[in-house]
Amino acid sequence: MMIPVLAQAQQSALQAHVEMTRNGHRLKDASQAVVWLNPVGGATAETPHQDASKIPQLVQKNKSFQPSLLVIPVGGKVEFPDRDPFFHNVFSLFEGKRFDLGLYESGTTRFVQFDKAGVSYIFCNIHAQMSAVIIALNTPYYAISNVRGEVSIPNVPPGRYELQAFHTSVPPENLRTITREITVAPGDTSLGTVTLTESNLEAHKNKYDRDYDTPNPDNPAYARP
Repeated sequence: MMIPVLAQAQQSALQAHVEMTRNGHRLKDASQAVVWLNPVGGATAETPHQDASKIPQLVQKNKSFQPSLLVIPVGGKVEFPDRDPFFHNVFSLFEGKRFDLGLYESGTTRFVQFDKAGVSYIFCNIHAQMSAVIIALNTPYYAISNVRGEVSIPNVPPGRYELQAFHTSVPPENLRTITREITVAPGDTSLGTVTLTESNLEAHKNKYDRDYDTPNPDNPAYARP
């Protein structure tokens, strides 16, 4: 559908700068921060939809999730293929979408549909070092920062929005302090600086809410199927 010329002219690409700090010092790498705008107070946004032919993957390979961060629209699916020569058990039982894919072997795959907005922390019940994050959004206005902390959110129409941000190394309580309401006026191009403070995060538990066992090479979860 064609967008009227006037509406196009009113839409702005909003720039922001993410600054990552730790112990009062600015970090050189400010990548992988997600900044998004949720319309509020009568502002509207076209509901984003996932292309059914382009389902993103969170690949299990080399005892890691690749990539470690995905942003998808609410209702979108993610594929979890196992490309390691051993078993994995992907789960998320904390915030966002709760699921447990069970134990599955090399060369097989599973799918999960993320049917509500939120942040899902993804882990493997066998390998404690594996972690990833999937963020399901009901707004198209978001961007992921580059190493310099640069963010550009395209085609944002004037209106009121709630600004939110996320980074895997920032505790949820610190992220909540970033959330605020903003007003985008015609011609606005900047959201200013978003400062995120890193902190040590507690080690996560397994799906039974217990500490991980010491890896056992005789366990079939570690052996080639």
